[in-house]
Amino acid sequence: MKNLLDPSILFFIFGIFAGLVKSNLEIPQPISRFLSLYLLMALGLKGGFALNQSGVTPEVAISLGLAITLAICIPLLGYNFLKQKLDKLDAAAISATYGSISAVTFITTTQMLDQNSIHYGGHMAAAMALMESPAIILAIIMANRIRQQRSDNYQSHTSLGKILHESFTDGGQLLLLGSLVVGLISGNEGHKVMAPFSIDLFKGLLAFFLLDMGLLAARSLSELKDKPPFTLVYALLAPATHAMIALGFCHLLHVDLGDTILLMLLAASASYIAVPAVLRHAMPEANPALYMGMSLGITFPLNIIFGIPVYRWVANYLY
Repeated sequence: MKNLLDPSILFFIFGIFAGLVKSNLEIPQPISRFLSLYLLMALGLKGGFALNQSGVTPEVAISLGLAITLAICIPLLGYNFLKQKLDKLDAAAISATYGSISAVTFITTTQMLDQNSIHYGGHMAAAMALMESPAIILAIIMANRIRQQRSDNYQSHTSLGKILHESFTDGGQLLLLGSLVVGLISGNEGHKVMAPFSIDLFKGLLAFFLLDMGLLAARSLSELKDKPPFTLVYALLAPATHAMIALGFCHLLHVDLGDTILLMLLAASASYIAVPAVLRHAMPEANPALYMGMSLGITFPLNIIFGIPVYRWVANYLY
């Protein structure tokens, strides 16, 4: 209940309401893009400053290794399940969307952890960045294989090298990692200088950005009309399943509570920016209304409003 009283979450809910009643309220695209880049930069700096204090430890290596493992396992499990019910290319696109991550879900979760004085490692910003690309790469490999199976003469395959370049040089991801390095190098002095920018403004700008995300989420719901009911069930149940897989790995490897909660939310989240942008070009046969509507219209609001407090409670109970 406390999570629902947070101003950022309330602005997100207000954005959903404004979108559902078809208000003309909107955040101009350049401002929305600026807010997104600001949040990634601030998060990267914060992670770098924290990593400067803690250093690289075996615990850091375990968390990063686990992040990569989840980013590979989740899309593979999702594809093998979805292909039994859907066209294989749609199954590959959805599994890539749900195998990647939502940076906004991660950022909102870090705010919840800060408010509840739950410690988490600065390296988790790097874990988030590492989890974004594996699902995209797997989807492209699967799509090329599916096309080959359907037509032996089909020659128009998407270049994996091009996709790798786009994935690792994406502006948002590059800014996040660059900010992490800046924070790591500058340390305490950098933290003092940047605090008014990366800490004091963060909460207000996050609320503004979540307002915009609420508007987008409400409008994405219309894209799910006449879609198979199975996809709606998947959008509701897959996040919890992925979070429990992450929790099991974290408990087995004795990952700290704060890092566990973040890995659970990363595993439960779905991409609605990076992956769809790549898939529209690389997999034009797949239905964007399906994977975008599911991730942004259902899974994203579900995680922001209910997933964060529920997964935190489950992790707390187990630990």
